[in-house]
Amino acid sequence: MNNTQPTPTKREQASAGREPTLLSSLRALPRPAWVLFFGMFLNKFGAFVVPFLTLYLTSRGHTVGEAGLAVGAYGAGTFTASLLGGHLADKIGRRKTIVLSMFSGAAMMLLLSQAHSFPVIVVLTALTGLTNELYRPASSALLTDLVPSGQRVTAFAALRMAFNAGFAFGPATAGFLAVYGYFWLFAGDAATSALFGLVAWFALPRGVRGQPNNASWAEALHVLRRDHKLHQVLLANFAIGLVFFQVASTFGLHVTRLGFSAATYGAIVSLNGVLVVFFELPLTTITRRFPARRVMAAGYLLCGIGFALNAFAHTVPALAGCMIIFTLGEMVTMPMSSAYLADLAPPHMRGRYLGVAGLTWSLALIIGPVAGMKMFALHPAAYWLSCGALGVLAMLVISMNAGTRSSKC
Repeated sequence: MNNTQPTPTKREQASAGREPTLLSSLRALPRPAWVLFFGMFLNKFGAFVVPFLTLYLTSRGHTVGEAGLAVGAYGAGTFTASLLGGHLADKIGRRKTIVLSMFSGAAMMLLLSQAHSFPVIVVLTALTGLTNELYRPASSALLTDLVPSGQRVTAFAALRMAFNAGFAFGPATAGFLAVYGYFWLFAGDAATSALFGLVAWFALPRGVRGQPNNASWAEALHVLRRDHKLHQVLLANFAIGLVFFQVASTFGLHVTRLGFSAATYGAIVSLNGVLVVFFELPLTTITRRFPARRVMAAGYLLCGIGFALNAFAHTVPALAGCMIIFTLGEMVTMPMSSAYLADLAPPHMRGRYLGVAGLTWSLALIIGPVAGMKMFALHPAAYWLSCGALGVLAMLVISMNAGTRSSKC
């Protein structure tokens, strides 16, 4: 029997040495990954209530301070969801955690729509934040399970595109529904969550949870404490997260203080989403060719520079230019950062690794807007300088050598 293999043609040899195209990379992603992208788009498209929560509560006679407290309660819920969601993803499985999150989130949303007492509203808002966000670590862990290491940058960029596309179109639909009454925001939000839950139950793979022998929290904490590369990513992401969340807080004050309208601010922020949706995926065909931490460092620096340059931006084109630089940094660093974290995580701890990463962003969300607005009010120049310094700090942290646990760098 002849076991010799046919000699590849010159064209086949050239093709084998080529970098895969974006289209071929997307085609290589497994079907469950596309189910996950669709579910993410559906869930974020239907995230009607949170953007309108302040308007809803003030329309019901609550003060602005009370509305702020309720929004803070939602943030506290999401903070807890990062750790609990990661734990459940490893213990009961990715699919079950996503389904639990979607159906419990839908139920909490409907209960919140019927709440009248302010203490009850605060409690239910916190529970809504908890249940709505439980799925995040599980989704990222499932995508990591499904996609091999070399394809993860593209996969996470596609996940972010679905997220941003849903969030770009959702608020406009929410505004339309609000005309007919705020209840329809809650009902629509709950319906899209339940629909994602059904999609997850019937279309996502069963039993995916890394490895059968899941580690205890004691073992997980031991590994987390010793993983210095993880510590670098967490610290760098926290530093740049403090800058990221200025876009939805202090940046608006800056634009309106320059004499521009809230609509102008909204248009500049929308530019960020449009650029991410249309350009982030193609950009990954370039960034994935380079070492992960160098790419992340460049992205962090661009984010810091882009935001710091707002100190000199006093016209709409200048503000838009700063947003473009900031968004370029975001597009460079975010898919790579997600893929790098996924590569770092042991298979049986992926949920908890990604949950801890989410906790870092939640902490930045809690601290960033408050600290930024106070600093901006006291000393604007120091505020802009601090934003640039945080970008430099994130770049330096991720550029340092770390000696524990090997990973693709």
